Amino acid sequence: MKIGVLGTDDVGRTLGKGLAAVGHDVKMGSRDAKNEKLKAWVSETGSKGSGGTFAEAAAFGEVILLATLWDGTENAIKQANPKNFANKVVLDATNPLVFKPDSPPALALGHTDSGGEQVQRWLPNARVVKVFNTVGNAHMVNPSFPGGPPDMFIGGNDEGAKKVATDICKALGWPGTIDLGGIEASRLLEPMCIVWVLYGIRGGGWNHAFKMLRK
Repeated sequence: MKIGVLGTDDVGRTLGKGLAAVGHDVKMGSRDAKNEKLKAWVSETGSKGSGGTFAEAAAFGEVILLATLWDGTENAIKQANPKNFANKVVLDATNPLVFKPDSPPALALGHTDSGGEQVQRWLPNARVVKVFNTVGNAHMVNPSFPGGPPDMFIGGNDEGAKKVATDICKALGWPGTIDLGGIEASRLLEPMCIVWVLYGIRGGGWNHAFKMLRK
């Protein structure tokens, strides 16, 4: 499968490399195709990885991974051209975080709206799935914990798109996904990111993840 990745920070580079390792052709996009992080990623990833602009990556991908910082997400989508997303599955790994000095991150949207819903509004002809936003990038590929693999929670309006997201998660070492319904489930999934961050701050580490226990 051809996958376009928007964003060259840790999330995009980690997932992009993992996707290439399991056989997908991955093109990572940046505002500047000469971005040093992008060039380094392409060099490390090998024949399955390539780089370009946001628009080139979005046009390339049959599936598009959105892995930008929230304050640059709308602009990245505009640069990528929303027409390049039409009818495609968009894996939304973003969190609408606001950073303030001497304070933990907070959400820019919540309760009655979410980043996932905003992405779907920006891309009305795409099939957006919120995924990969509740775990740190170090554990996004082949997560391994003493208590067993963690769970990946997802939400989206299109059942076929969620099946694609689930298959990708399985290929990256997750046991599957837990489907919470429509894209409005992002109103709950994005606060889970804040829970993950606050626990990390208080615990002094980032090696934790969520798991649903069943009886």
